[in-house]
Amino acid sequence: MRTSCVIVGAGHSGLAMSRCLSERSIDHVVLERGEVANSWKHERWDSLRLLTPNWQARLPDYSYTGKDPDGYMTMPELIDFLEKYAEVISAPIKLNTTVTSVSADGGKYRVATTRGNWECKSLVVASGACNRASIPAIAEAAPTSIEMITPMQYRNPGQLQEGGVLVVGASATGLQLAEEIHRSGRPVTLAVGEHVRLPRIYRGKDIQWWMDALGIMEERYDEIDDIVRGRNIPSPQLVGSPDRSTLDLNRLTAQGVRLRGRLAGFNDGKAQFSGSLRNVCALADLKMLRLLNTIDEWVTEKGIDAEVNPPQRYDDTEVEESPPLLMDLGKDDIKTILWATGYNPDYSWLDIPVLDRKGKIRHDGGVVDSPGMYLLGTTLLRRRKSSFIHGAEDDARDLSRHLSSYLDDCEA
Repeated sequence: MRTSCVIVGAGHSGLAMSRCLSERSIDHVVLERGEVANSWKHERWDSLRLLTPNWQARLPDYSYTGKDPDGYMTMPELIDFLEKYAEVISAPIKLNTTVTSVSADGGKYRVATTRGNWECKSLVVASGACNRASIPAIAEAAPTSIEMITPMQYRNPGQLQEGGVLVVGASATGLQLAEEIHRSGRPVTLAVGEHVRLPRIYRGKDIQWWMDALGIMEERYDEIDDIVRGRNIPSPQLVGSPDRSTLDLNRLTAQGVRLRGRLAGFNDGKAQFSGSLRNVCALADLKMLRLLNTIDEWVTEKGIDAEVNPPQRYDDTEVEESPPLLMDLGKDDIKTILWATGYNPDYSWLDIPVLDRKGKIRHDGGVVDSPGMYLLGTTLLRRRKSSFIHGAEDDARDLSRHLSSYLDDCEA
């Protein structure tokens, strides 16, 4: 089978690109290993909500039209949103079609799948950046008696053993699951590394509103001094709760969650923690303060102080004077370790030399180091908003324009 372009993945990025290609009358097919929004359906926990407000849920020629623009979609709501979008744009999707290999052959790409092979002049990799849970090598030294689980496997506290839980990682996922598990009655210890602290609501508006208004999320990848670091910054400590509340380390501490430094390793049944907890938290507090100052300056500059709530400042993160560096897992009755340490993409099917030493695709703003190949849906791909649902539209329009020019050159 032949087509001008194959899109791998029917998540929000793949669907956005499909719409953009259709607008340009470029024939294409979208190959999806499972169902539309497959990861959201089968690889996320029950209580998860989007971290961005509903008014930001938009894709090319489609946006949220419900009655709760300031709320945060549940997983069933998001799945319904994406399924309806796929239907509205009549995306040419082949469901339950797993790509097993992609190879280059004489200026074209050969795409082998579980349901036949495709030949195309261009390829869009939109298979997602969260295909595999990232588990550090130190996990191999953990006591075998302790159950280990990742957020991709976790659904709710009921599946966990009774007893203590060590949650490793304090970004959005780690904080939300630490609170949920602690509320179930299980004692929780949270190992905290580098993190980004943000309030959910500031001066009466969602923090995402401020980021949008100030143009922060529009910053391009080629305007950032250290793009490698920029693409590895942890996700912000935000939660999309119905009450629009702020979830931070102070709230967890008040509830009884114990904070420890970054998990450094295991030895003789004991967990070892870094002594940098106070410094890491102080740095996160400082960066949040700088952002709030920037927002306040912008408000004053625009002359809209009277239109929003007064400035707010937040207590520094509370950290005990000398946080313990060791924890006896047996004595503390730790039964489960939950690795909230991020995700990695899975490009094992890509038989083209475009991967770096960390298994990431080499690209320049989504234009891959292989003629006619493009990447979508990863952190800071072209803009700071690239990994969010509302970031897919601009990226897809940019790259579909480049793809169209490439196909025109091929015909010339």
